[in-house]
Amino acid sequence: MDRRAFLGRSATVMASMGLTQLLHQDGKLFSSMQGSELAIDPIRPIIDPASPHAPRPVHFDAKAKQVLMIFCSGAVSHLDTFDYKPELWRRHGEPMPGSDGLITFQGEQGNLNRSPWNFRPRGQSGKMTSDLLPHIGSLADDLCFIHSLTSETNTHGPGENFMCTGFTLDGFPSIGAWTTYALGSETDSLPAYVAIPDPRGTPQSSVNCWGPGFLPAAFQGTDFHANQPIRNLKLPTGLSPQNDQRTRNFLNALNRHQLKTHPGESELAARISSYELAARMQLSVPEVSDLSQEPDHIKAFYGIDAPGSDSNTKDLRSAYARNCILARRLIEKGVRFVQLFNGAYQTGGEGVSNWDGHKTLEKQYQLHGQVLDQPTAALIQDLKQRGLLEHTLVVWCTEFGRMPTFQKGASGRDHNPKGFTAFMAGAGVQAPYSHGATDPFGYQATEKVVTTHDFHATLLHLVGLDHRRLSVYHNGIERRLTNVHGTVIRELLES
Repeated sequence: MDRRAFLGRSATVMASMGLTQLLHQDGKLFSSMQGSELAIDPIRPIIDPASPHAPRPVHFDAKAKQVLMIFCSGAVSHLDTFDYKPELWRRHGEPMPGSDGLITFQGEQGNLNRSPWNFRPRGQSGKMTSDLLPHIGSLADDLCFIHSLTSETNTHGPGENFMCTGFTLDGFPSIGAWTTYALGSETDSLPAYVAIPDPRGTPQSSVNCWGPGFLPAAFQGTDFHANQPIRNLKLPTGLSPQNDQRTRNFLNALNRHQLKTHPGESELAARISSYELAARMQLSVPEVSDLSQEPDHIKAFYGIDAPGSDSNTKDLRSAYARNCILARRLIEKGVRFVQLFNGAYQTGGEGVSNWDGHKTLEKQYQLHGQVLDQPTAALIQDLKQRGLLEHTLVVWCTEFGRMPTFQKGASGRDHNPKGFTAFMAGAGVQAPYSHGATDPFGYQATEKVVTTHDFHATLLHLVGLDHRRLSVYHNGIERRLTNVHGTVIRELLES
């Protein structure tokens, strides 16, 4: 900005401040906003510090009681999975119209590139999905696709933050934290919110994806996976269960005496509650994570021992399949929000451990597709067969999409936040249904464009929460998951 532009903009700002003061004096500042969401009062959940996860009432009748969010880290390409673009196939190898000089995240773009995988019609609906994920595709009649989702960033860490928290910066509450803060839990022996990281590691934005931000720490997601239960849960060597119980009883007596001596100490009550939950988890977590109780046909259904193209693929799929079974068991036990991750960030791993297919998309996605496909499809089918989908909302998402072109000098797709796909299944959503669309090449959303804030508003609506009223006053601002944006996507809702 040069000196002339700086002075001009400064004058505009000063004039605007003066106009605001005059409108305020005349009582006209918000007159055009009567009845808007600015006039909606927040609904504060009443939380007992001694029982922060006790069930709390919804804002209105809920379609779903629990949420299972499956998050694929690394930005899954919609063009190689669920967004079929015949024009992309017809124009394969040609420059994308209007893309002259287009520079994206990693640089200049090459020509249009069709998917290495064929698309086929699936189910009674005939939904076209890719052969990369045939098992998930076979469930097309049970899925509600959103093909016009958009993001505000093209960078992985901020993108993961944005999808999980509604903000690109660190330090904001995750959607699971917001949900359990508002609703509590349906179980008193397990955490209200469980995050199941990929066995290979965490997403790029790490614990921000399941953190509590400025909400009370009780609403942070508890992270563990099937191959590694919660850390420090087992008794120390040499301590018998009897002595452990006596120690906890004595500690509880001291805590109760202290609480009685200092009534109203909410932090003390909250700490006692967390200790008591930890004690109950010593019994409940080993039980829920013990997959030896699962019959062989269920393990085979999820693909734990299914053959892979190589031993590495088989091992990765087996580990992810175990996490999928764990997710189902947690839903069965009443955990309010389960966040299951597929793909992890590793420094120097250039797309090896997640869906970040910049350089060799076909090779990388062949691995990731085999890991994701059968276990995820089995999880959704298993929930349905057990009647759990009647009150559980399943959400599959990623941080943003991919370009219809290949990067110059590479065989992969660059980041693209202008249009990508997510899907929902289960309680409260239409299926089969496809909402919105990207342009003929899949570059940007053009029909019924959906922002991430709209996506979050709809998810909260399905669990009985008004996203405009679920807020927390923090540092002088009413903060909410959807910031000051978001509209519920009514077309997605089951009639």
